[in-house]
Amino acid sequence: MTASARISSRTPPSCGGVLIGALPSVWIVAALLFALPVQAHVTSTGAATLDILDASLRYRLVVAATEIENEAGRLLYHAGQGQPQATERVGEFARRFATFAVDGQPCRPEEIAIRELPSPDHKIAVEMTLACVGMTTGTLTIRDDWPEVFGGHFQTIMSVGRPGKSEIQLVFVETRRQATVELAEPAPTHLLYFVVMGVEHMLGGLDHLLFLLALLATARAFWRVVGIVTGFTIGHSVTLSLATLGLVDVPGRIVEPLIAASIVWVAVENLVAPGGSTRRWVAATAFGLLHGLGFASALLDLDLSGAVIVRALVGFNVGVELGQLVFVALFVPLLVWLAKSERLARLPQTLSVAVAATGFVWFIGRVV
Repeated sequence: MTASARISSRTPPSCGGVLIGALPSVWIVAALLFALPVQAHVTSTGAATLDILDASLRYRLVVAATEIENEAGRLLYHAGQGQPQATERVGEFARRFATFAVDGQPCRPEEIAIRELPSPDHKIAVEMTLACVGMTTGTLTIRDDWPEVFGGHFQTIMSVGRPGKSEIQLVFVETRRQATVELAEPAPTHLLYFVVMGVEHMLGGLDHLLFLLALLATARAFWRVVGIVTGFTIGHSVTLSLATLGLVDVPGRIVEPLIAASIVWVAVENLVAPGGSTRRWVAATAFGLLHGLGFASALLDLDLSGAVIVRALVGFNVGVELGQLVFVALFVPLLVWLAKSERLARLPQTLSVAVAATGFVWFIGRVV
């Protein structure tokens, strides 16, 4: 059973320690590998998010209570069950061991909530809002001292969300407890930035690439490939534009499972109704509408406004098309060449089975 409790505080935290610095999200794995030699005995990890708002911070740490083997683990568990004394102790931990300051001015904890999440390993969410001064400019200092209570084996991986800017990732371990974020750092607004962003989003989006793979798995004629690619482009361009401009708003919890379902649908159609591939451009256009909503989330996260939205929309869409063309130019000729061999004659069907299975796993995971 999920339980929660809330406590309020006006006690200001302190700040200090060793600088760790920010890591771009694409290097998060490298950051972990870098941290592990220093803390080779890491056995538990907390997943933290920090949302930077106009005049406040919203902090959230999720920890599996069963991974914390000392008294703090038991306190986490009981706080998640709503026991008052444990809740008060864990709230005090949050005030002492997760501290923030802007240009040396401590942020003030206002409300703390502790609740248990539905999971077999008793994950506990510690949530805290803090009031800060000077949030539009200056330097935000983040201090993570959770190893003081959870033990030296504990590390925190934090995602920091900033209005109008991309997320950054931070890793905290016992010997690296502090990071700084420049609040006044301007968000990139030039066209080329959004073009590159679109290319990276397309080529880095495995679900979009698998959908294209399923669409093109049985295509051989040049104009059929052109029709499929054009249909997908029209479909995702429409909803990408509408969602970015705020004219359509569909929650990600609906869009993401449907994108996975579209992958399964097309891959299964390759197996049970290969003749339907002659009308594949229709499916590409229709399902492209779903994928466009997925693309839009990348721009919506930047919280852009004014003329920058138009520049972002044009550049990002161009980047997505360039990424799509790169994939098609590499994949289709290779598939046609491989399928000419008798041994690989069933390659399109084999790929379709693998894609359908992957899409189904994603669908279940995203629904659950």
